[in-house]
Amino acid sequence: MRKIICVSLLITLFSCSNQKETVPSEMETNHTPQLKHFPQQLPLEKPNKPLSSALHRLYDAYPAPKPQNNELFSQFKYTELKGFDYNNHDGTISRRDPSKVIFENGKYYVWYTHRETPTPPQGAKKSTDIIPSADWDLAEIWYATSEDGFTWKEQGVAIKRPKKPLVGWRSVTTTDILKWKGKYYLYYQGFMEASGKRGDDCPVAVSYSDSPNGPWTPYNKIVIPNGPKGAWDQYSIHDPYPLVHNGKIYLYYKSDFIDENNKWVRMQGLATANNPLGPFTKHPLNPVINSGHETSLFPFKEGVAALVYKDGNEHNTIQYAKDWVNFEIAAISELMPYAAAPFVPDAFIDTKDGRGITWGLAHFINISGWSKFNSKLVRFDCDLSRDVNDHRMKEPRVIHKPDVYYRQGLNKEQRERIAKETATLKSKK
Repeated sequence: MRKIICVSLLITLFSCSNQKETVPSEMETNHTPQLKHFPQQLPLEKPNKPLSSALHRLYDAYPAPKPQNNELFSQFKYTELKGFDYNNHDGTISRRDPSKVIFENGKYYVWYTHRETPTPPQGAKKSTDIIPSADWDLAEIWYATSEDGFTWKEQGVAIKRPKKPLVGWRSVTTTDILKWKGKYYLYYQGFMEASGKRGDDCPVAVSYSDSPNGPWTPYNKIVIPNGPKGAWDQYSIHDPYPLVHNGKIYLYYKSDFIDENNKWVRMQGLATANNPLGPFTKHPLNPVINSGHETSLFPFKEGVAALVYKDGNEHNTIQYAKDWVNFEIAAISELMPYAAAPFVPDAFIDTKDGRGITWGLAHFINISGWSKFNSKLVRFDCDLSRDVNDHRMKEPRVIHKPDVYYRQGLNKEQRERIAKETATLKSKK
């Protein structure tokens, strides 16, 4: 009897051992044979084989392994706008920081910072009640309309500077538009001293109207205050950018703060409210985007996409947050628009199926050099849309002529440093 039990145990152990050895590895549980080599033709799905970190990232971090198949990748094309006069770009007229474009009354509308002063910007120390310190100082919010998005008709001032000491008495700038329950709201930065005297100290103000043509009624109160002392947004709330999500206003914004070397750092935050006039609650995870300058976003699928450019480690990226808070890089691009203000048809309908964007307005700055500093509005086009498939927008590189590179040449100090390094090498021989 004891022999029979021992034999049975040996058979069981042998059987279990064989069974363990024949269990497919984790890589083979999908019944796909494990590859020995990475395929010569790039697979659209992650192949079944051990991969490097770079290849895991290619399939896990981006919507598609090739830019051409990535809905959140695009190049950007630019077109000069018709209908705006800049006084031969002598620095006395500037238009910059456009709002989102909206379509109402059978035409497109856009609002923007408009400065018209006797002189170009002179810096904070030389600024007066009529001489601007910066390109956005002593400015007002103007608006224009268009039948086709290329030729615009300037309609005049929308938001005037209020009298001192109301919010924005020095300058009202960098506006964006919200449509909420049949009314229109313009959020903007309200300066109460010349820009540059203490950074760009300004909170967010708002005006509202029953029509995109106005008249606009100022709320005359701060709707999004600067952060408390020591907070990253202590001194500024810039570029207010409202969207509608989950029945609330989601307002993204930029703030400037400094690092240990007294250099500017720019990141993006989020504040939400149930009412356009507030109160707004800043998100506890702020900043929610660690790079970028002007703030530009649009609903995409159930989440929100952001154009992140100009500043920070993750500049020149297009990012996505399924939950509208935690952003990840979805694509890397180039020649991205400054102060991008896209046409976002579904910005205010609380969509769970965002369709993306194909065009908008932006600005070019420093058109005439530092002594005549001014900015101009420009149109950009792209394919960040689920409804368009323009392969010409999906080419993964831009070819520049040599003069573009030569304009980024060395300055005098850099040439002198290189000459000294060469002289040192020669002296050692």
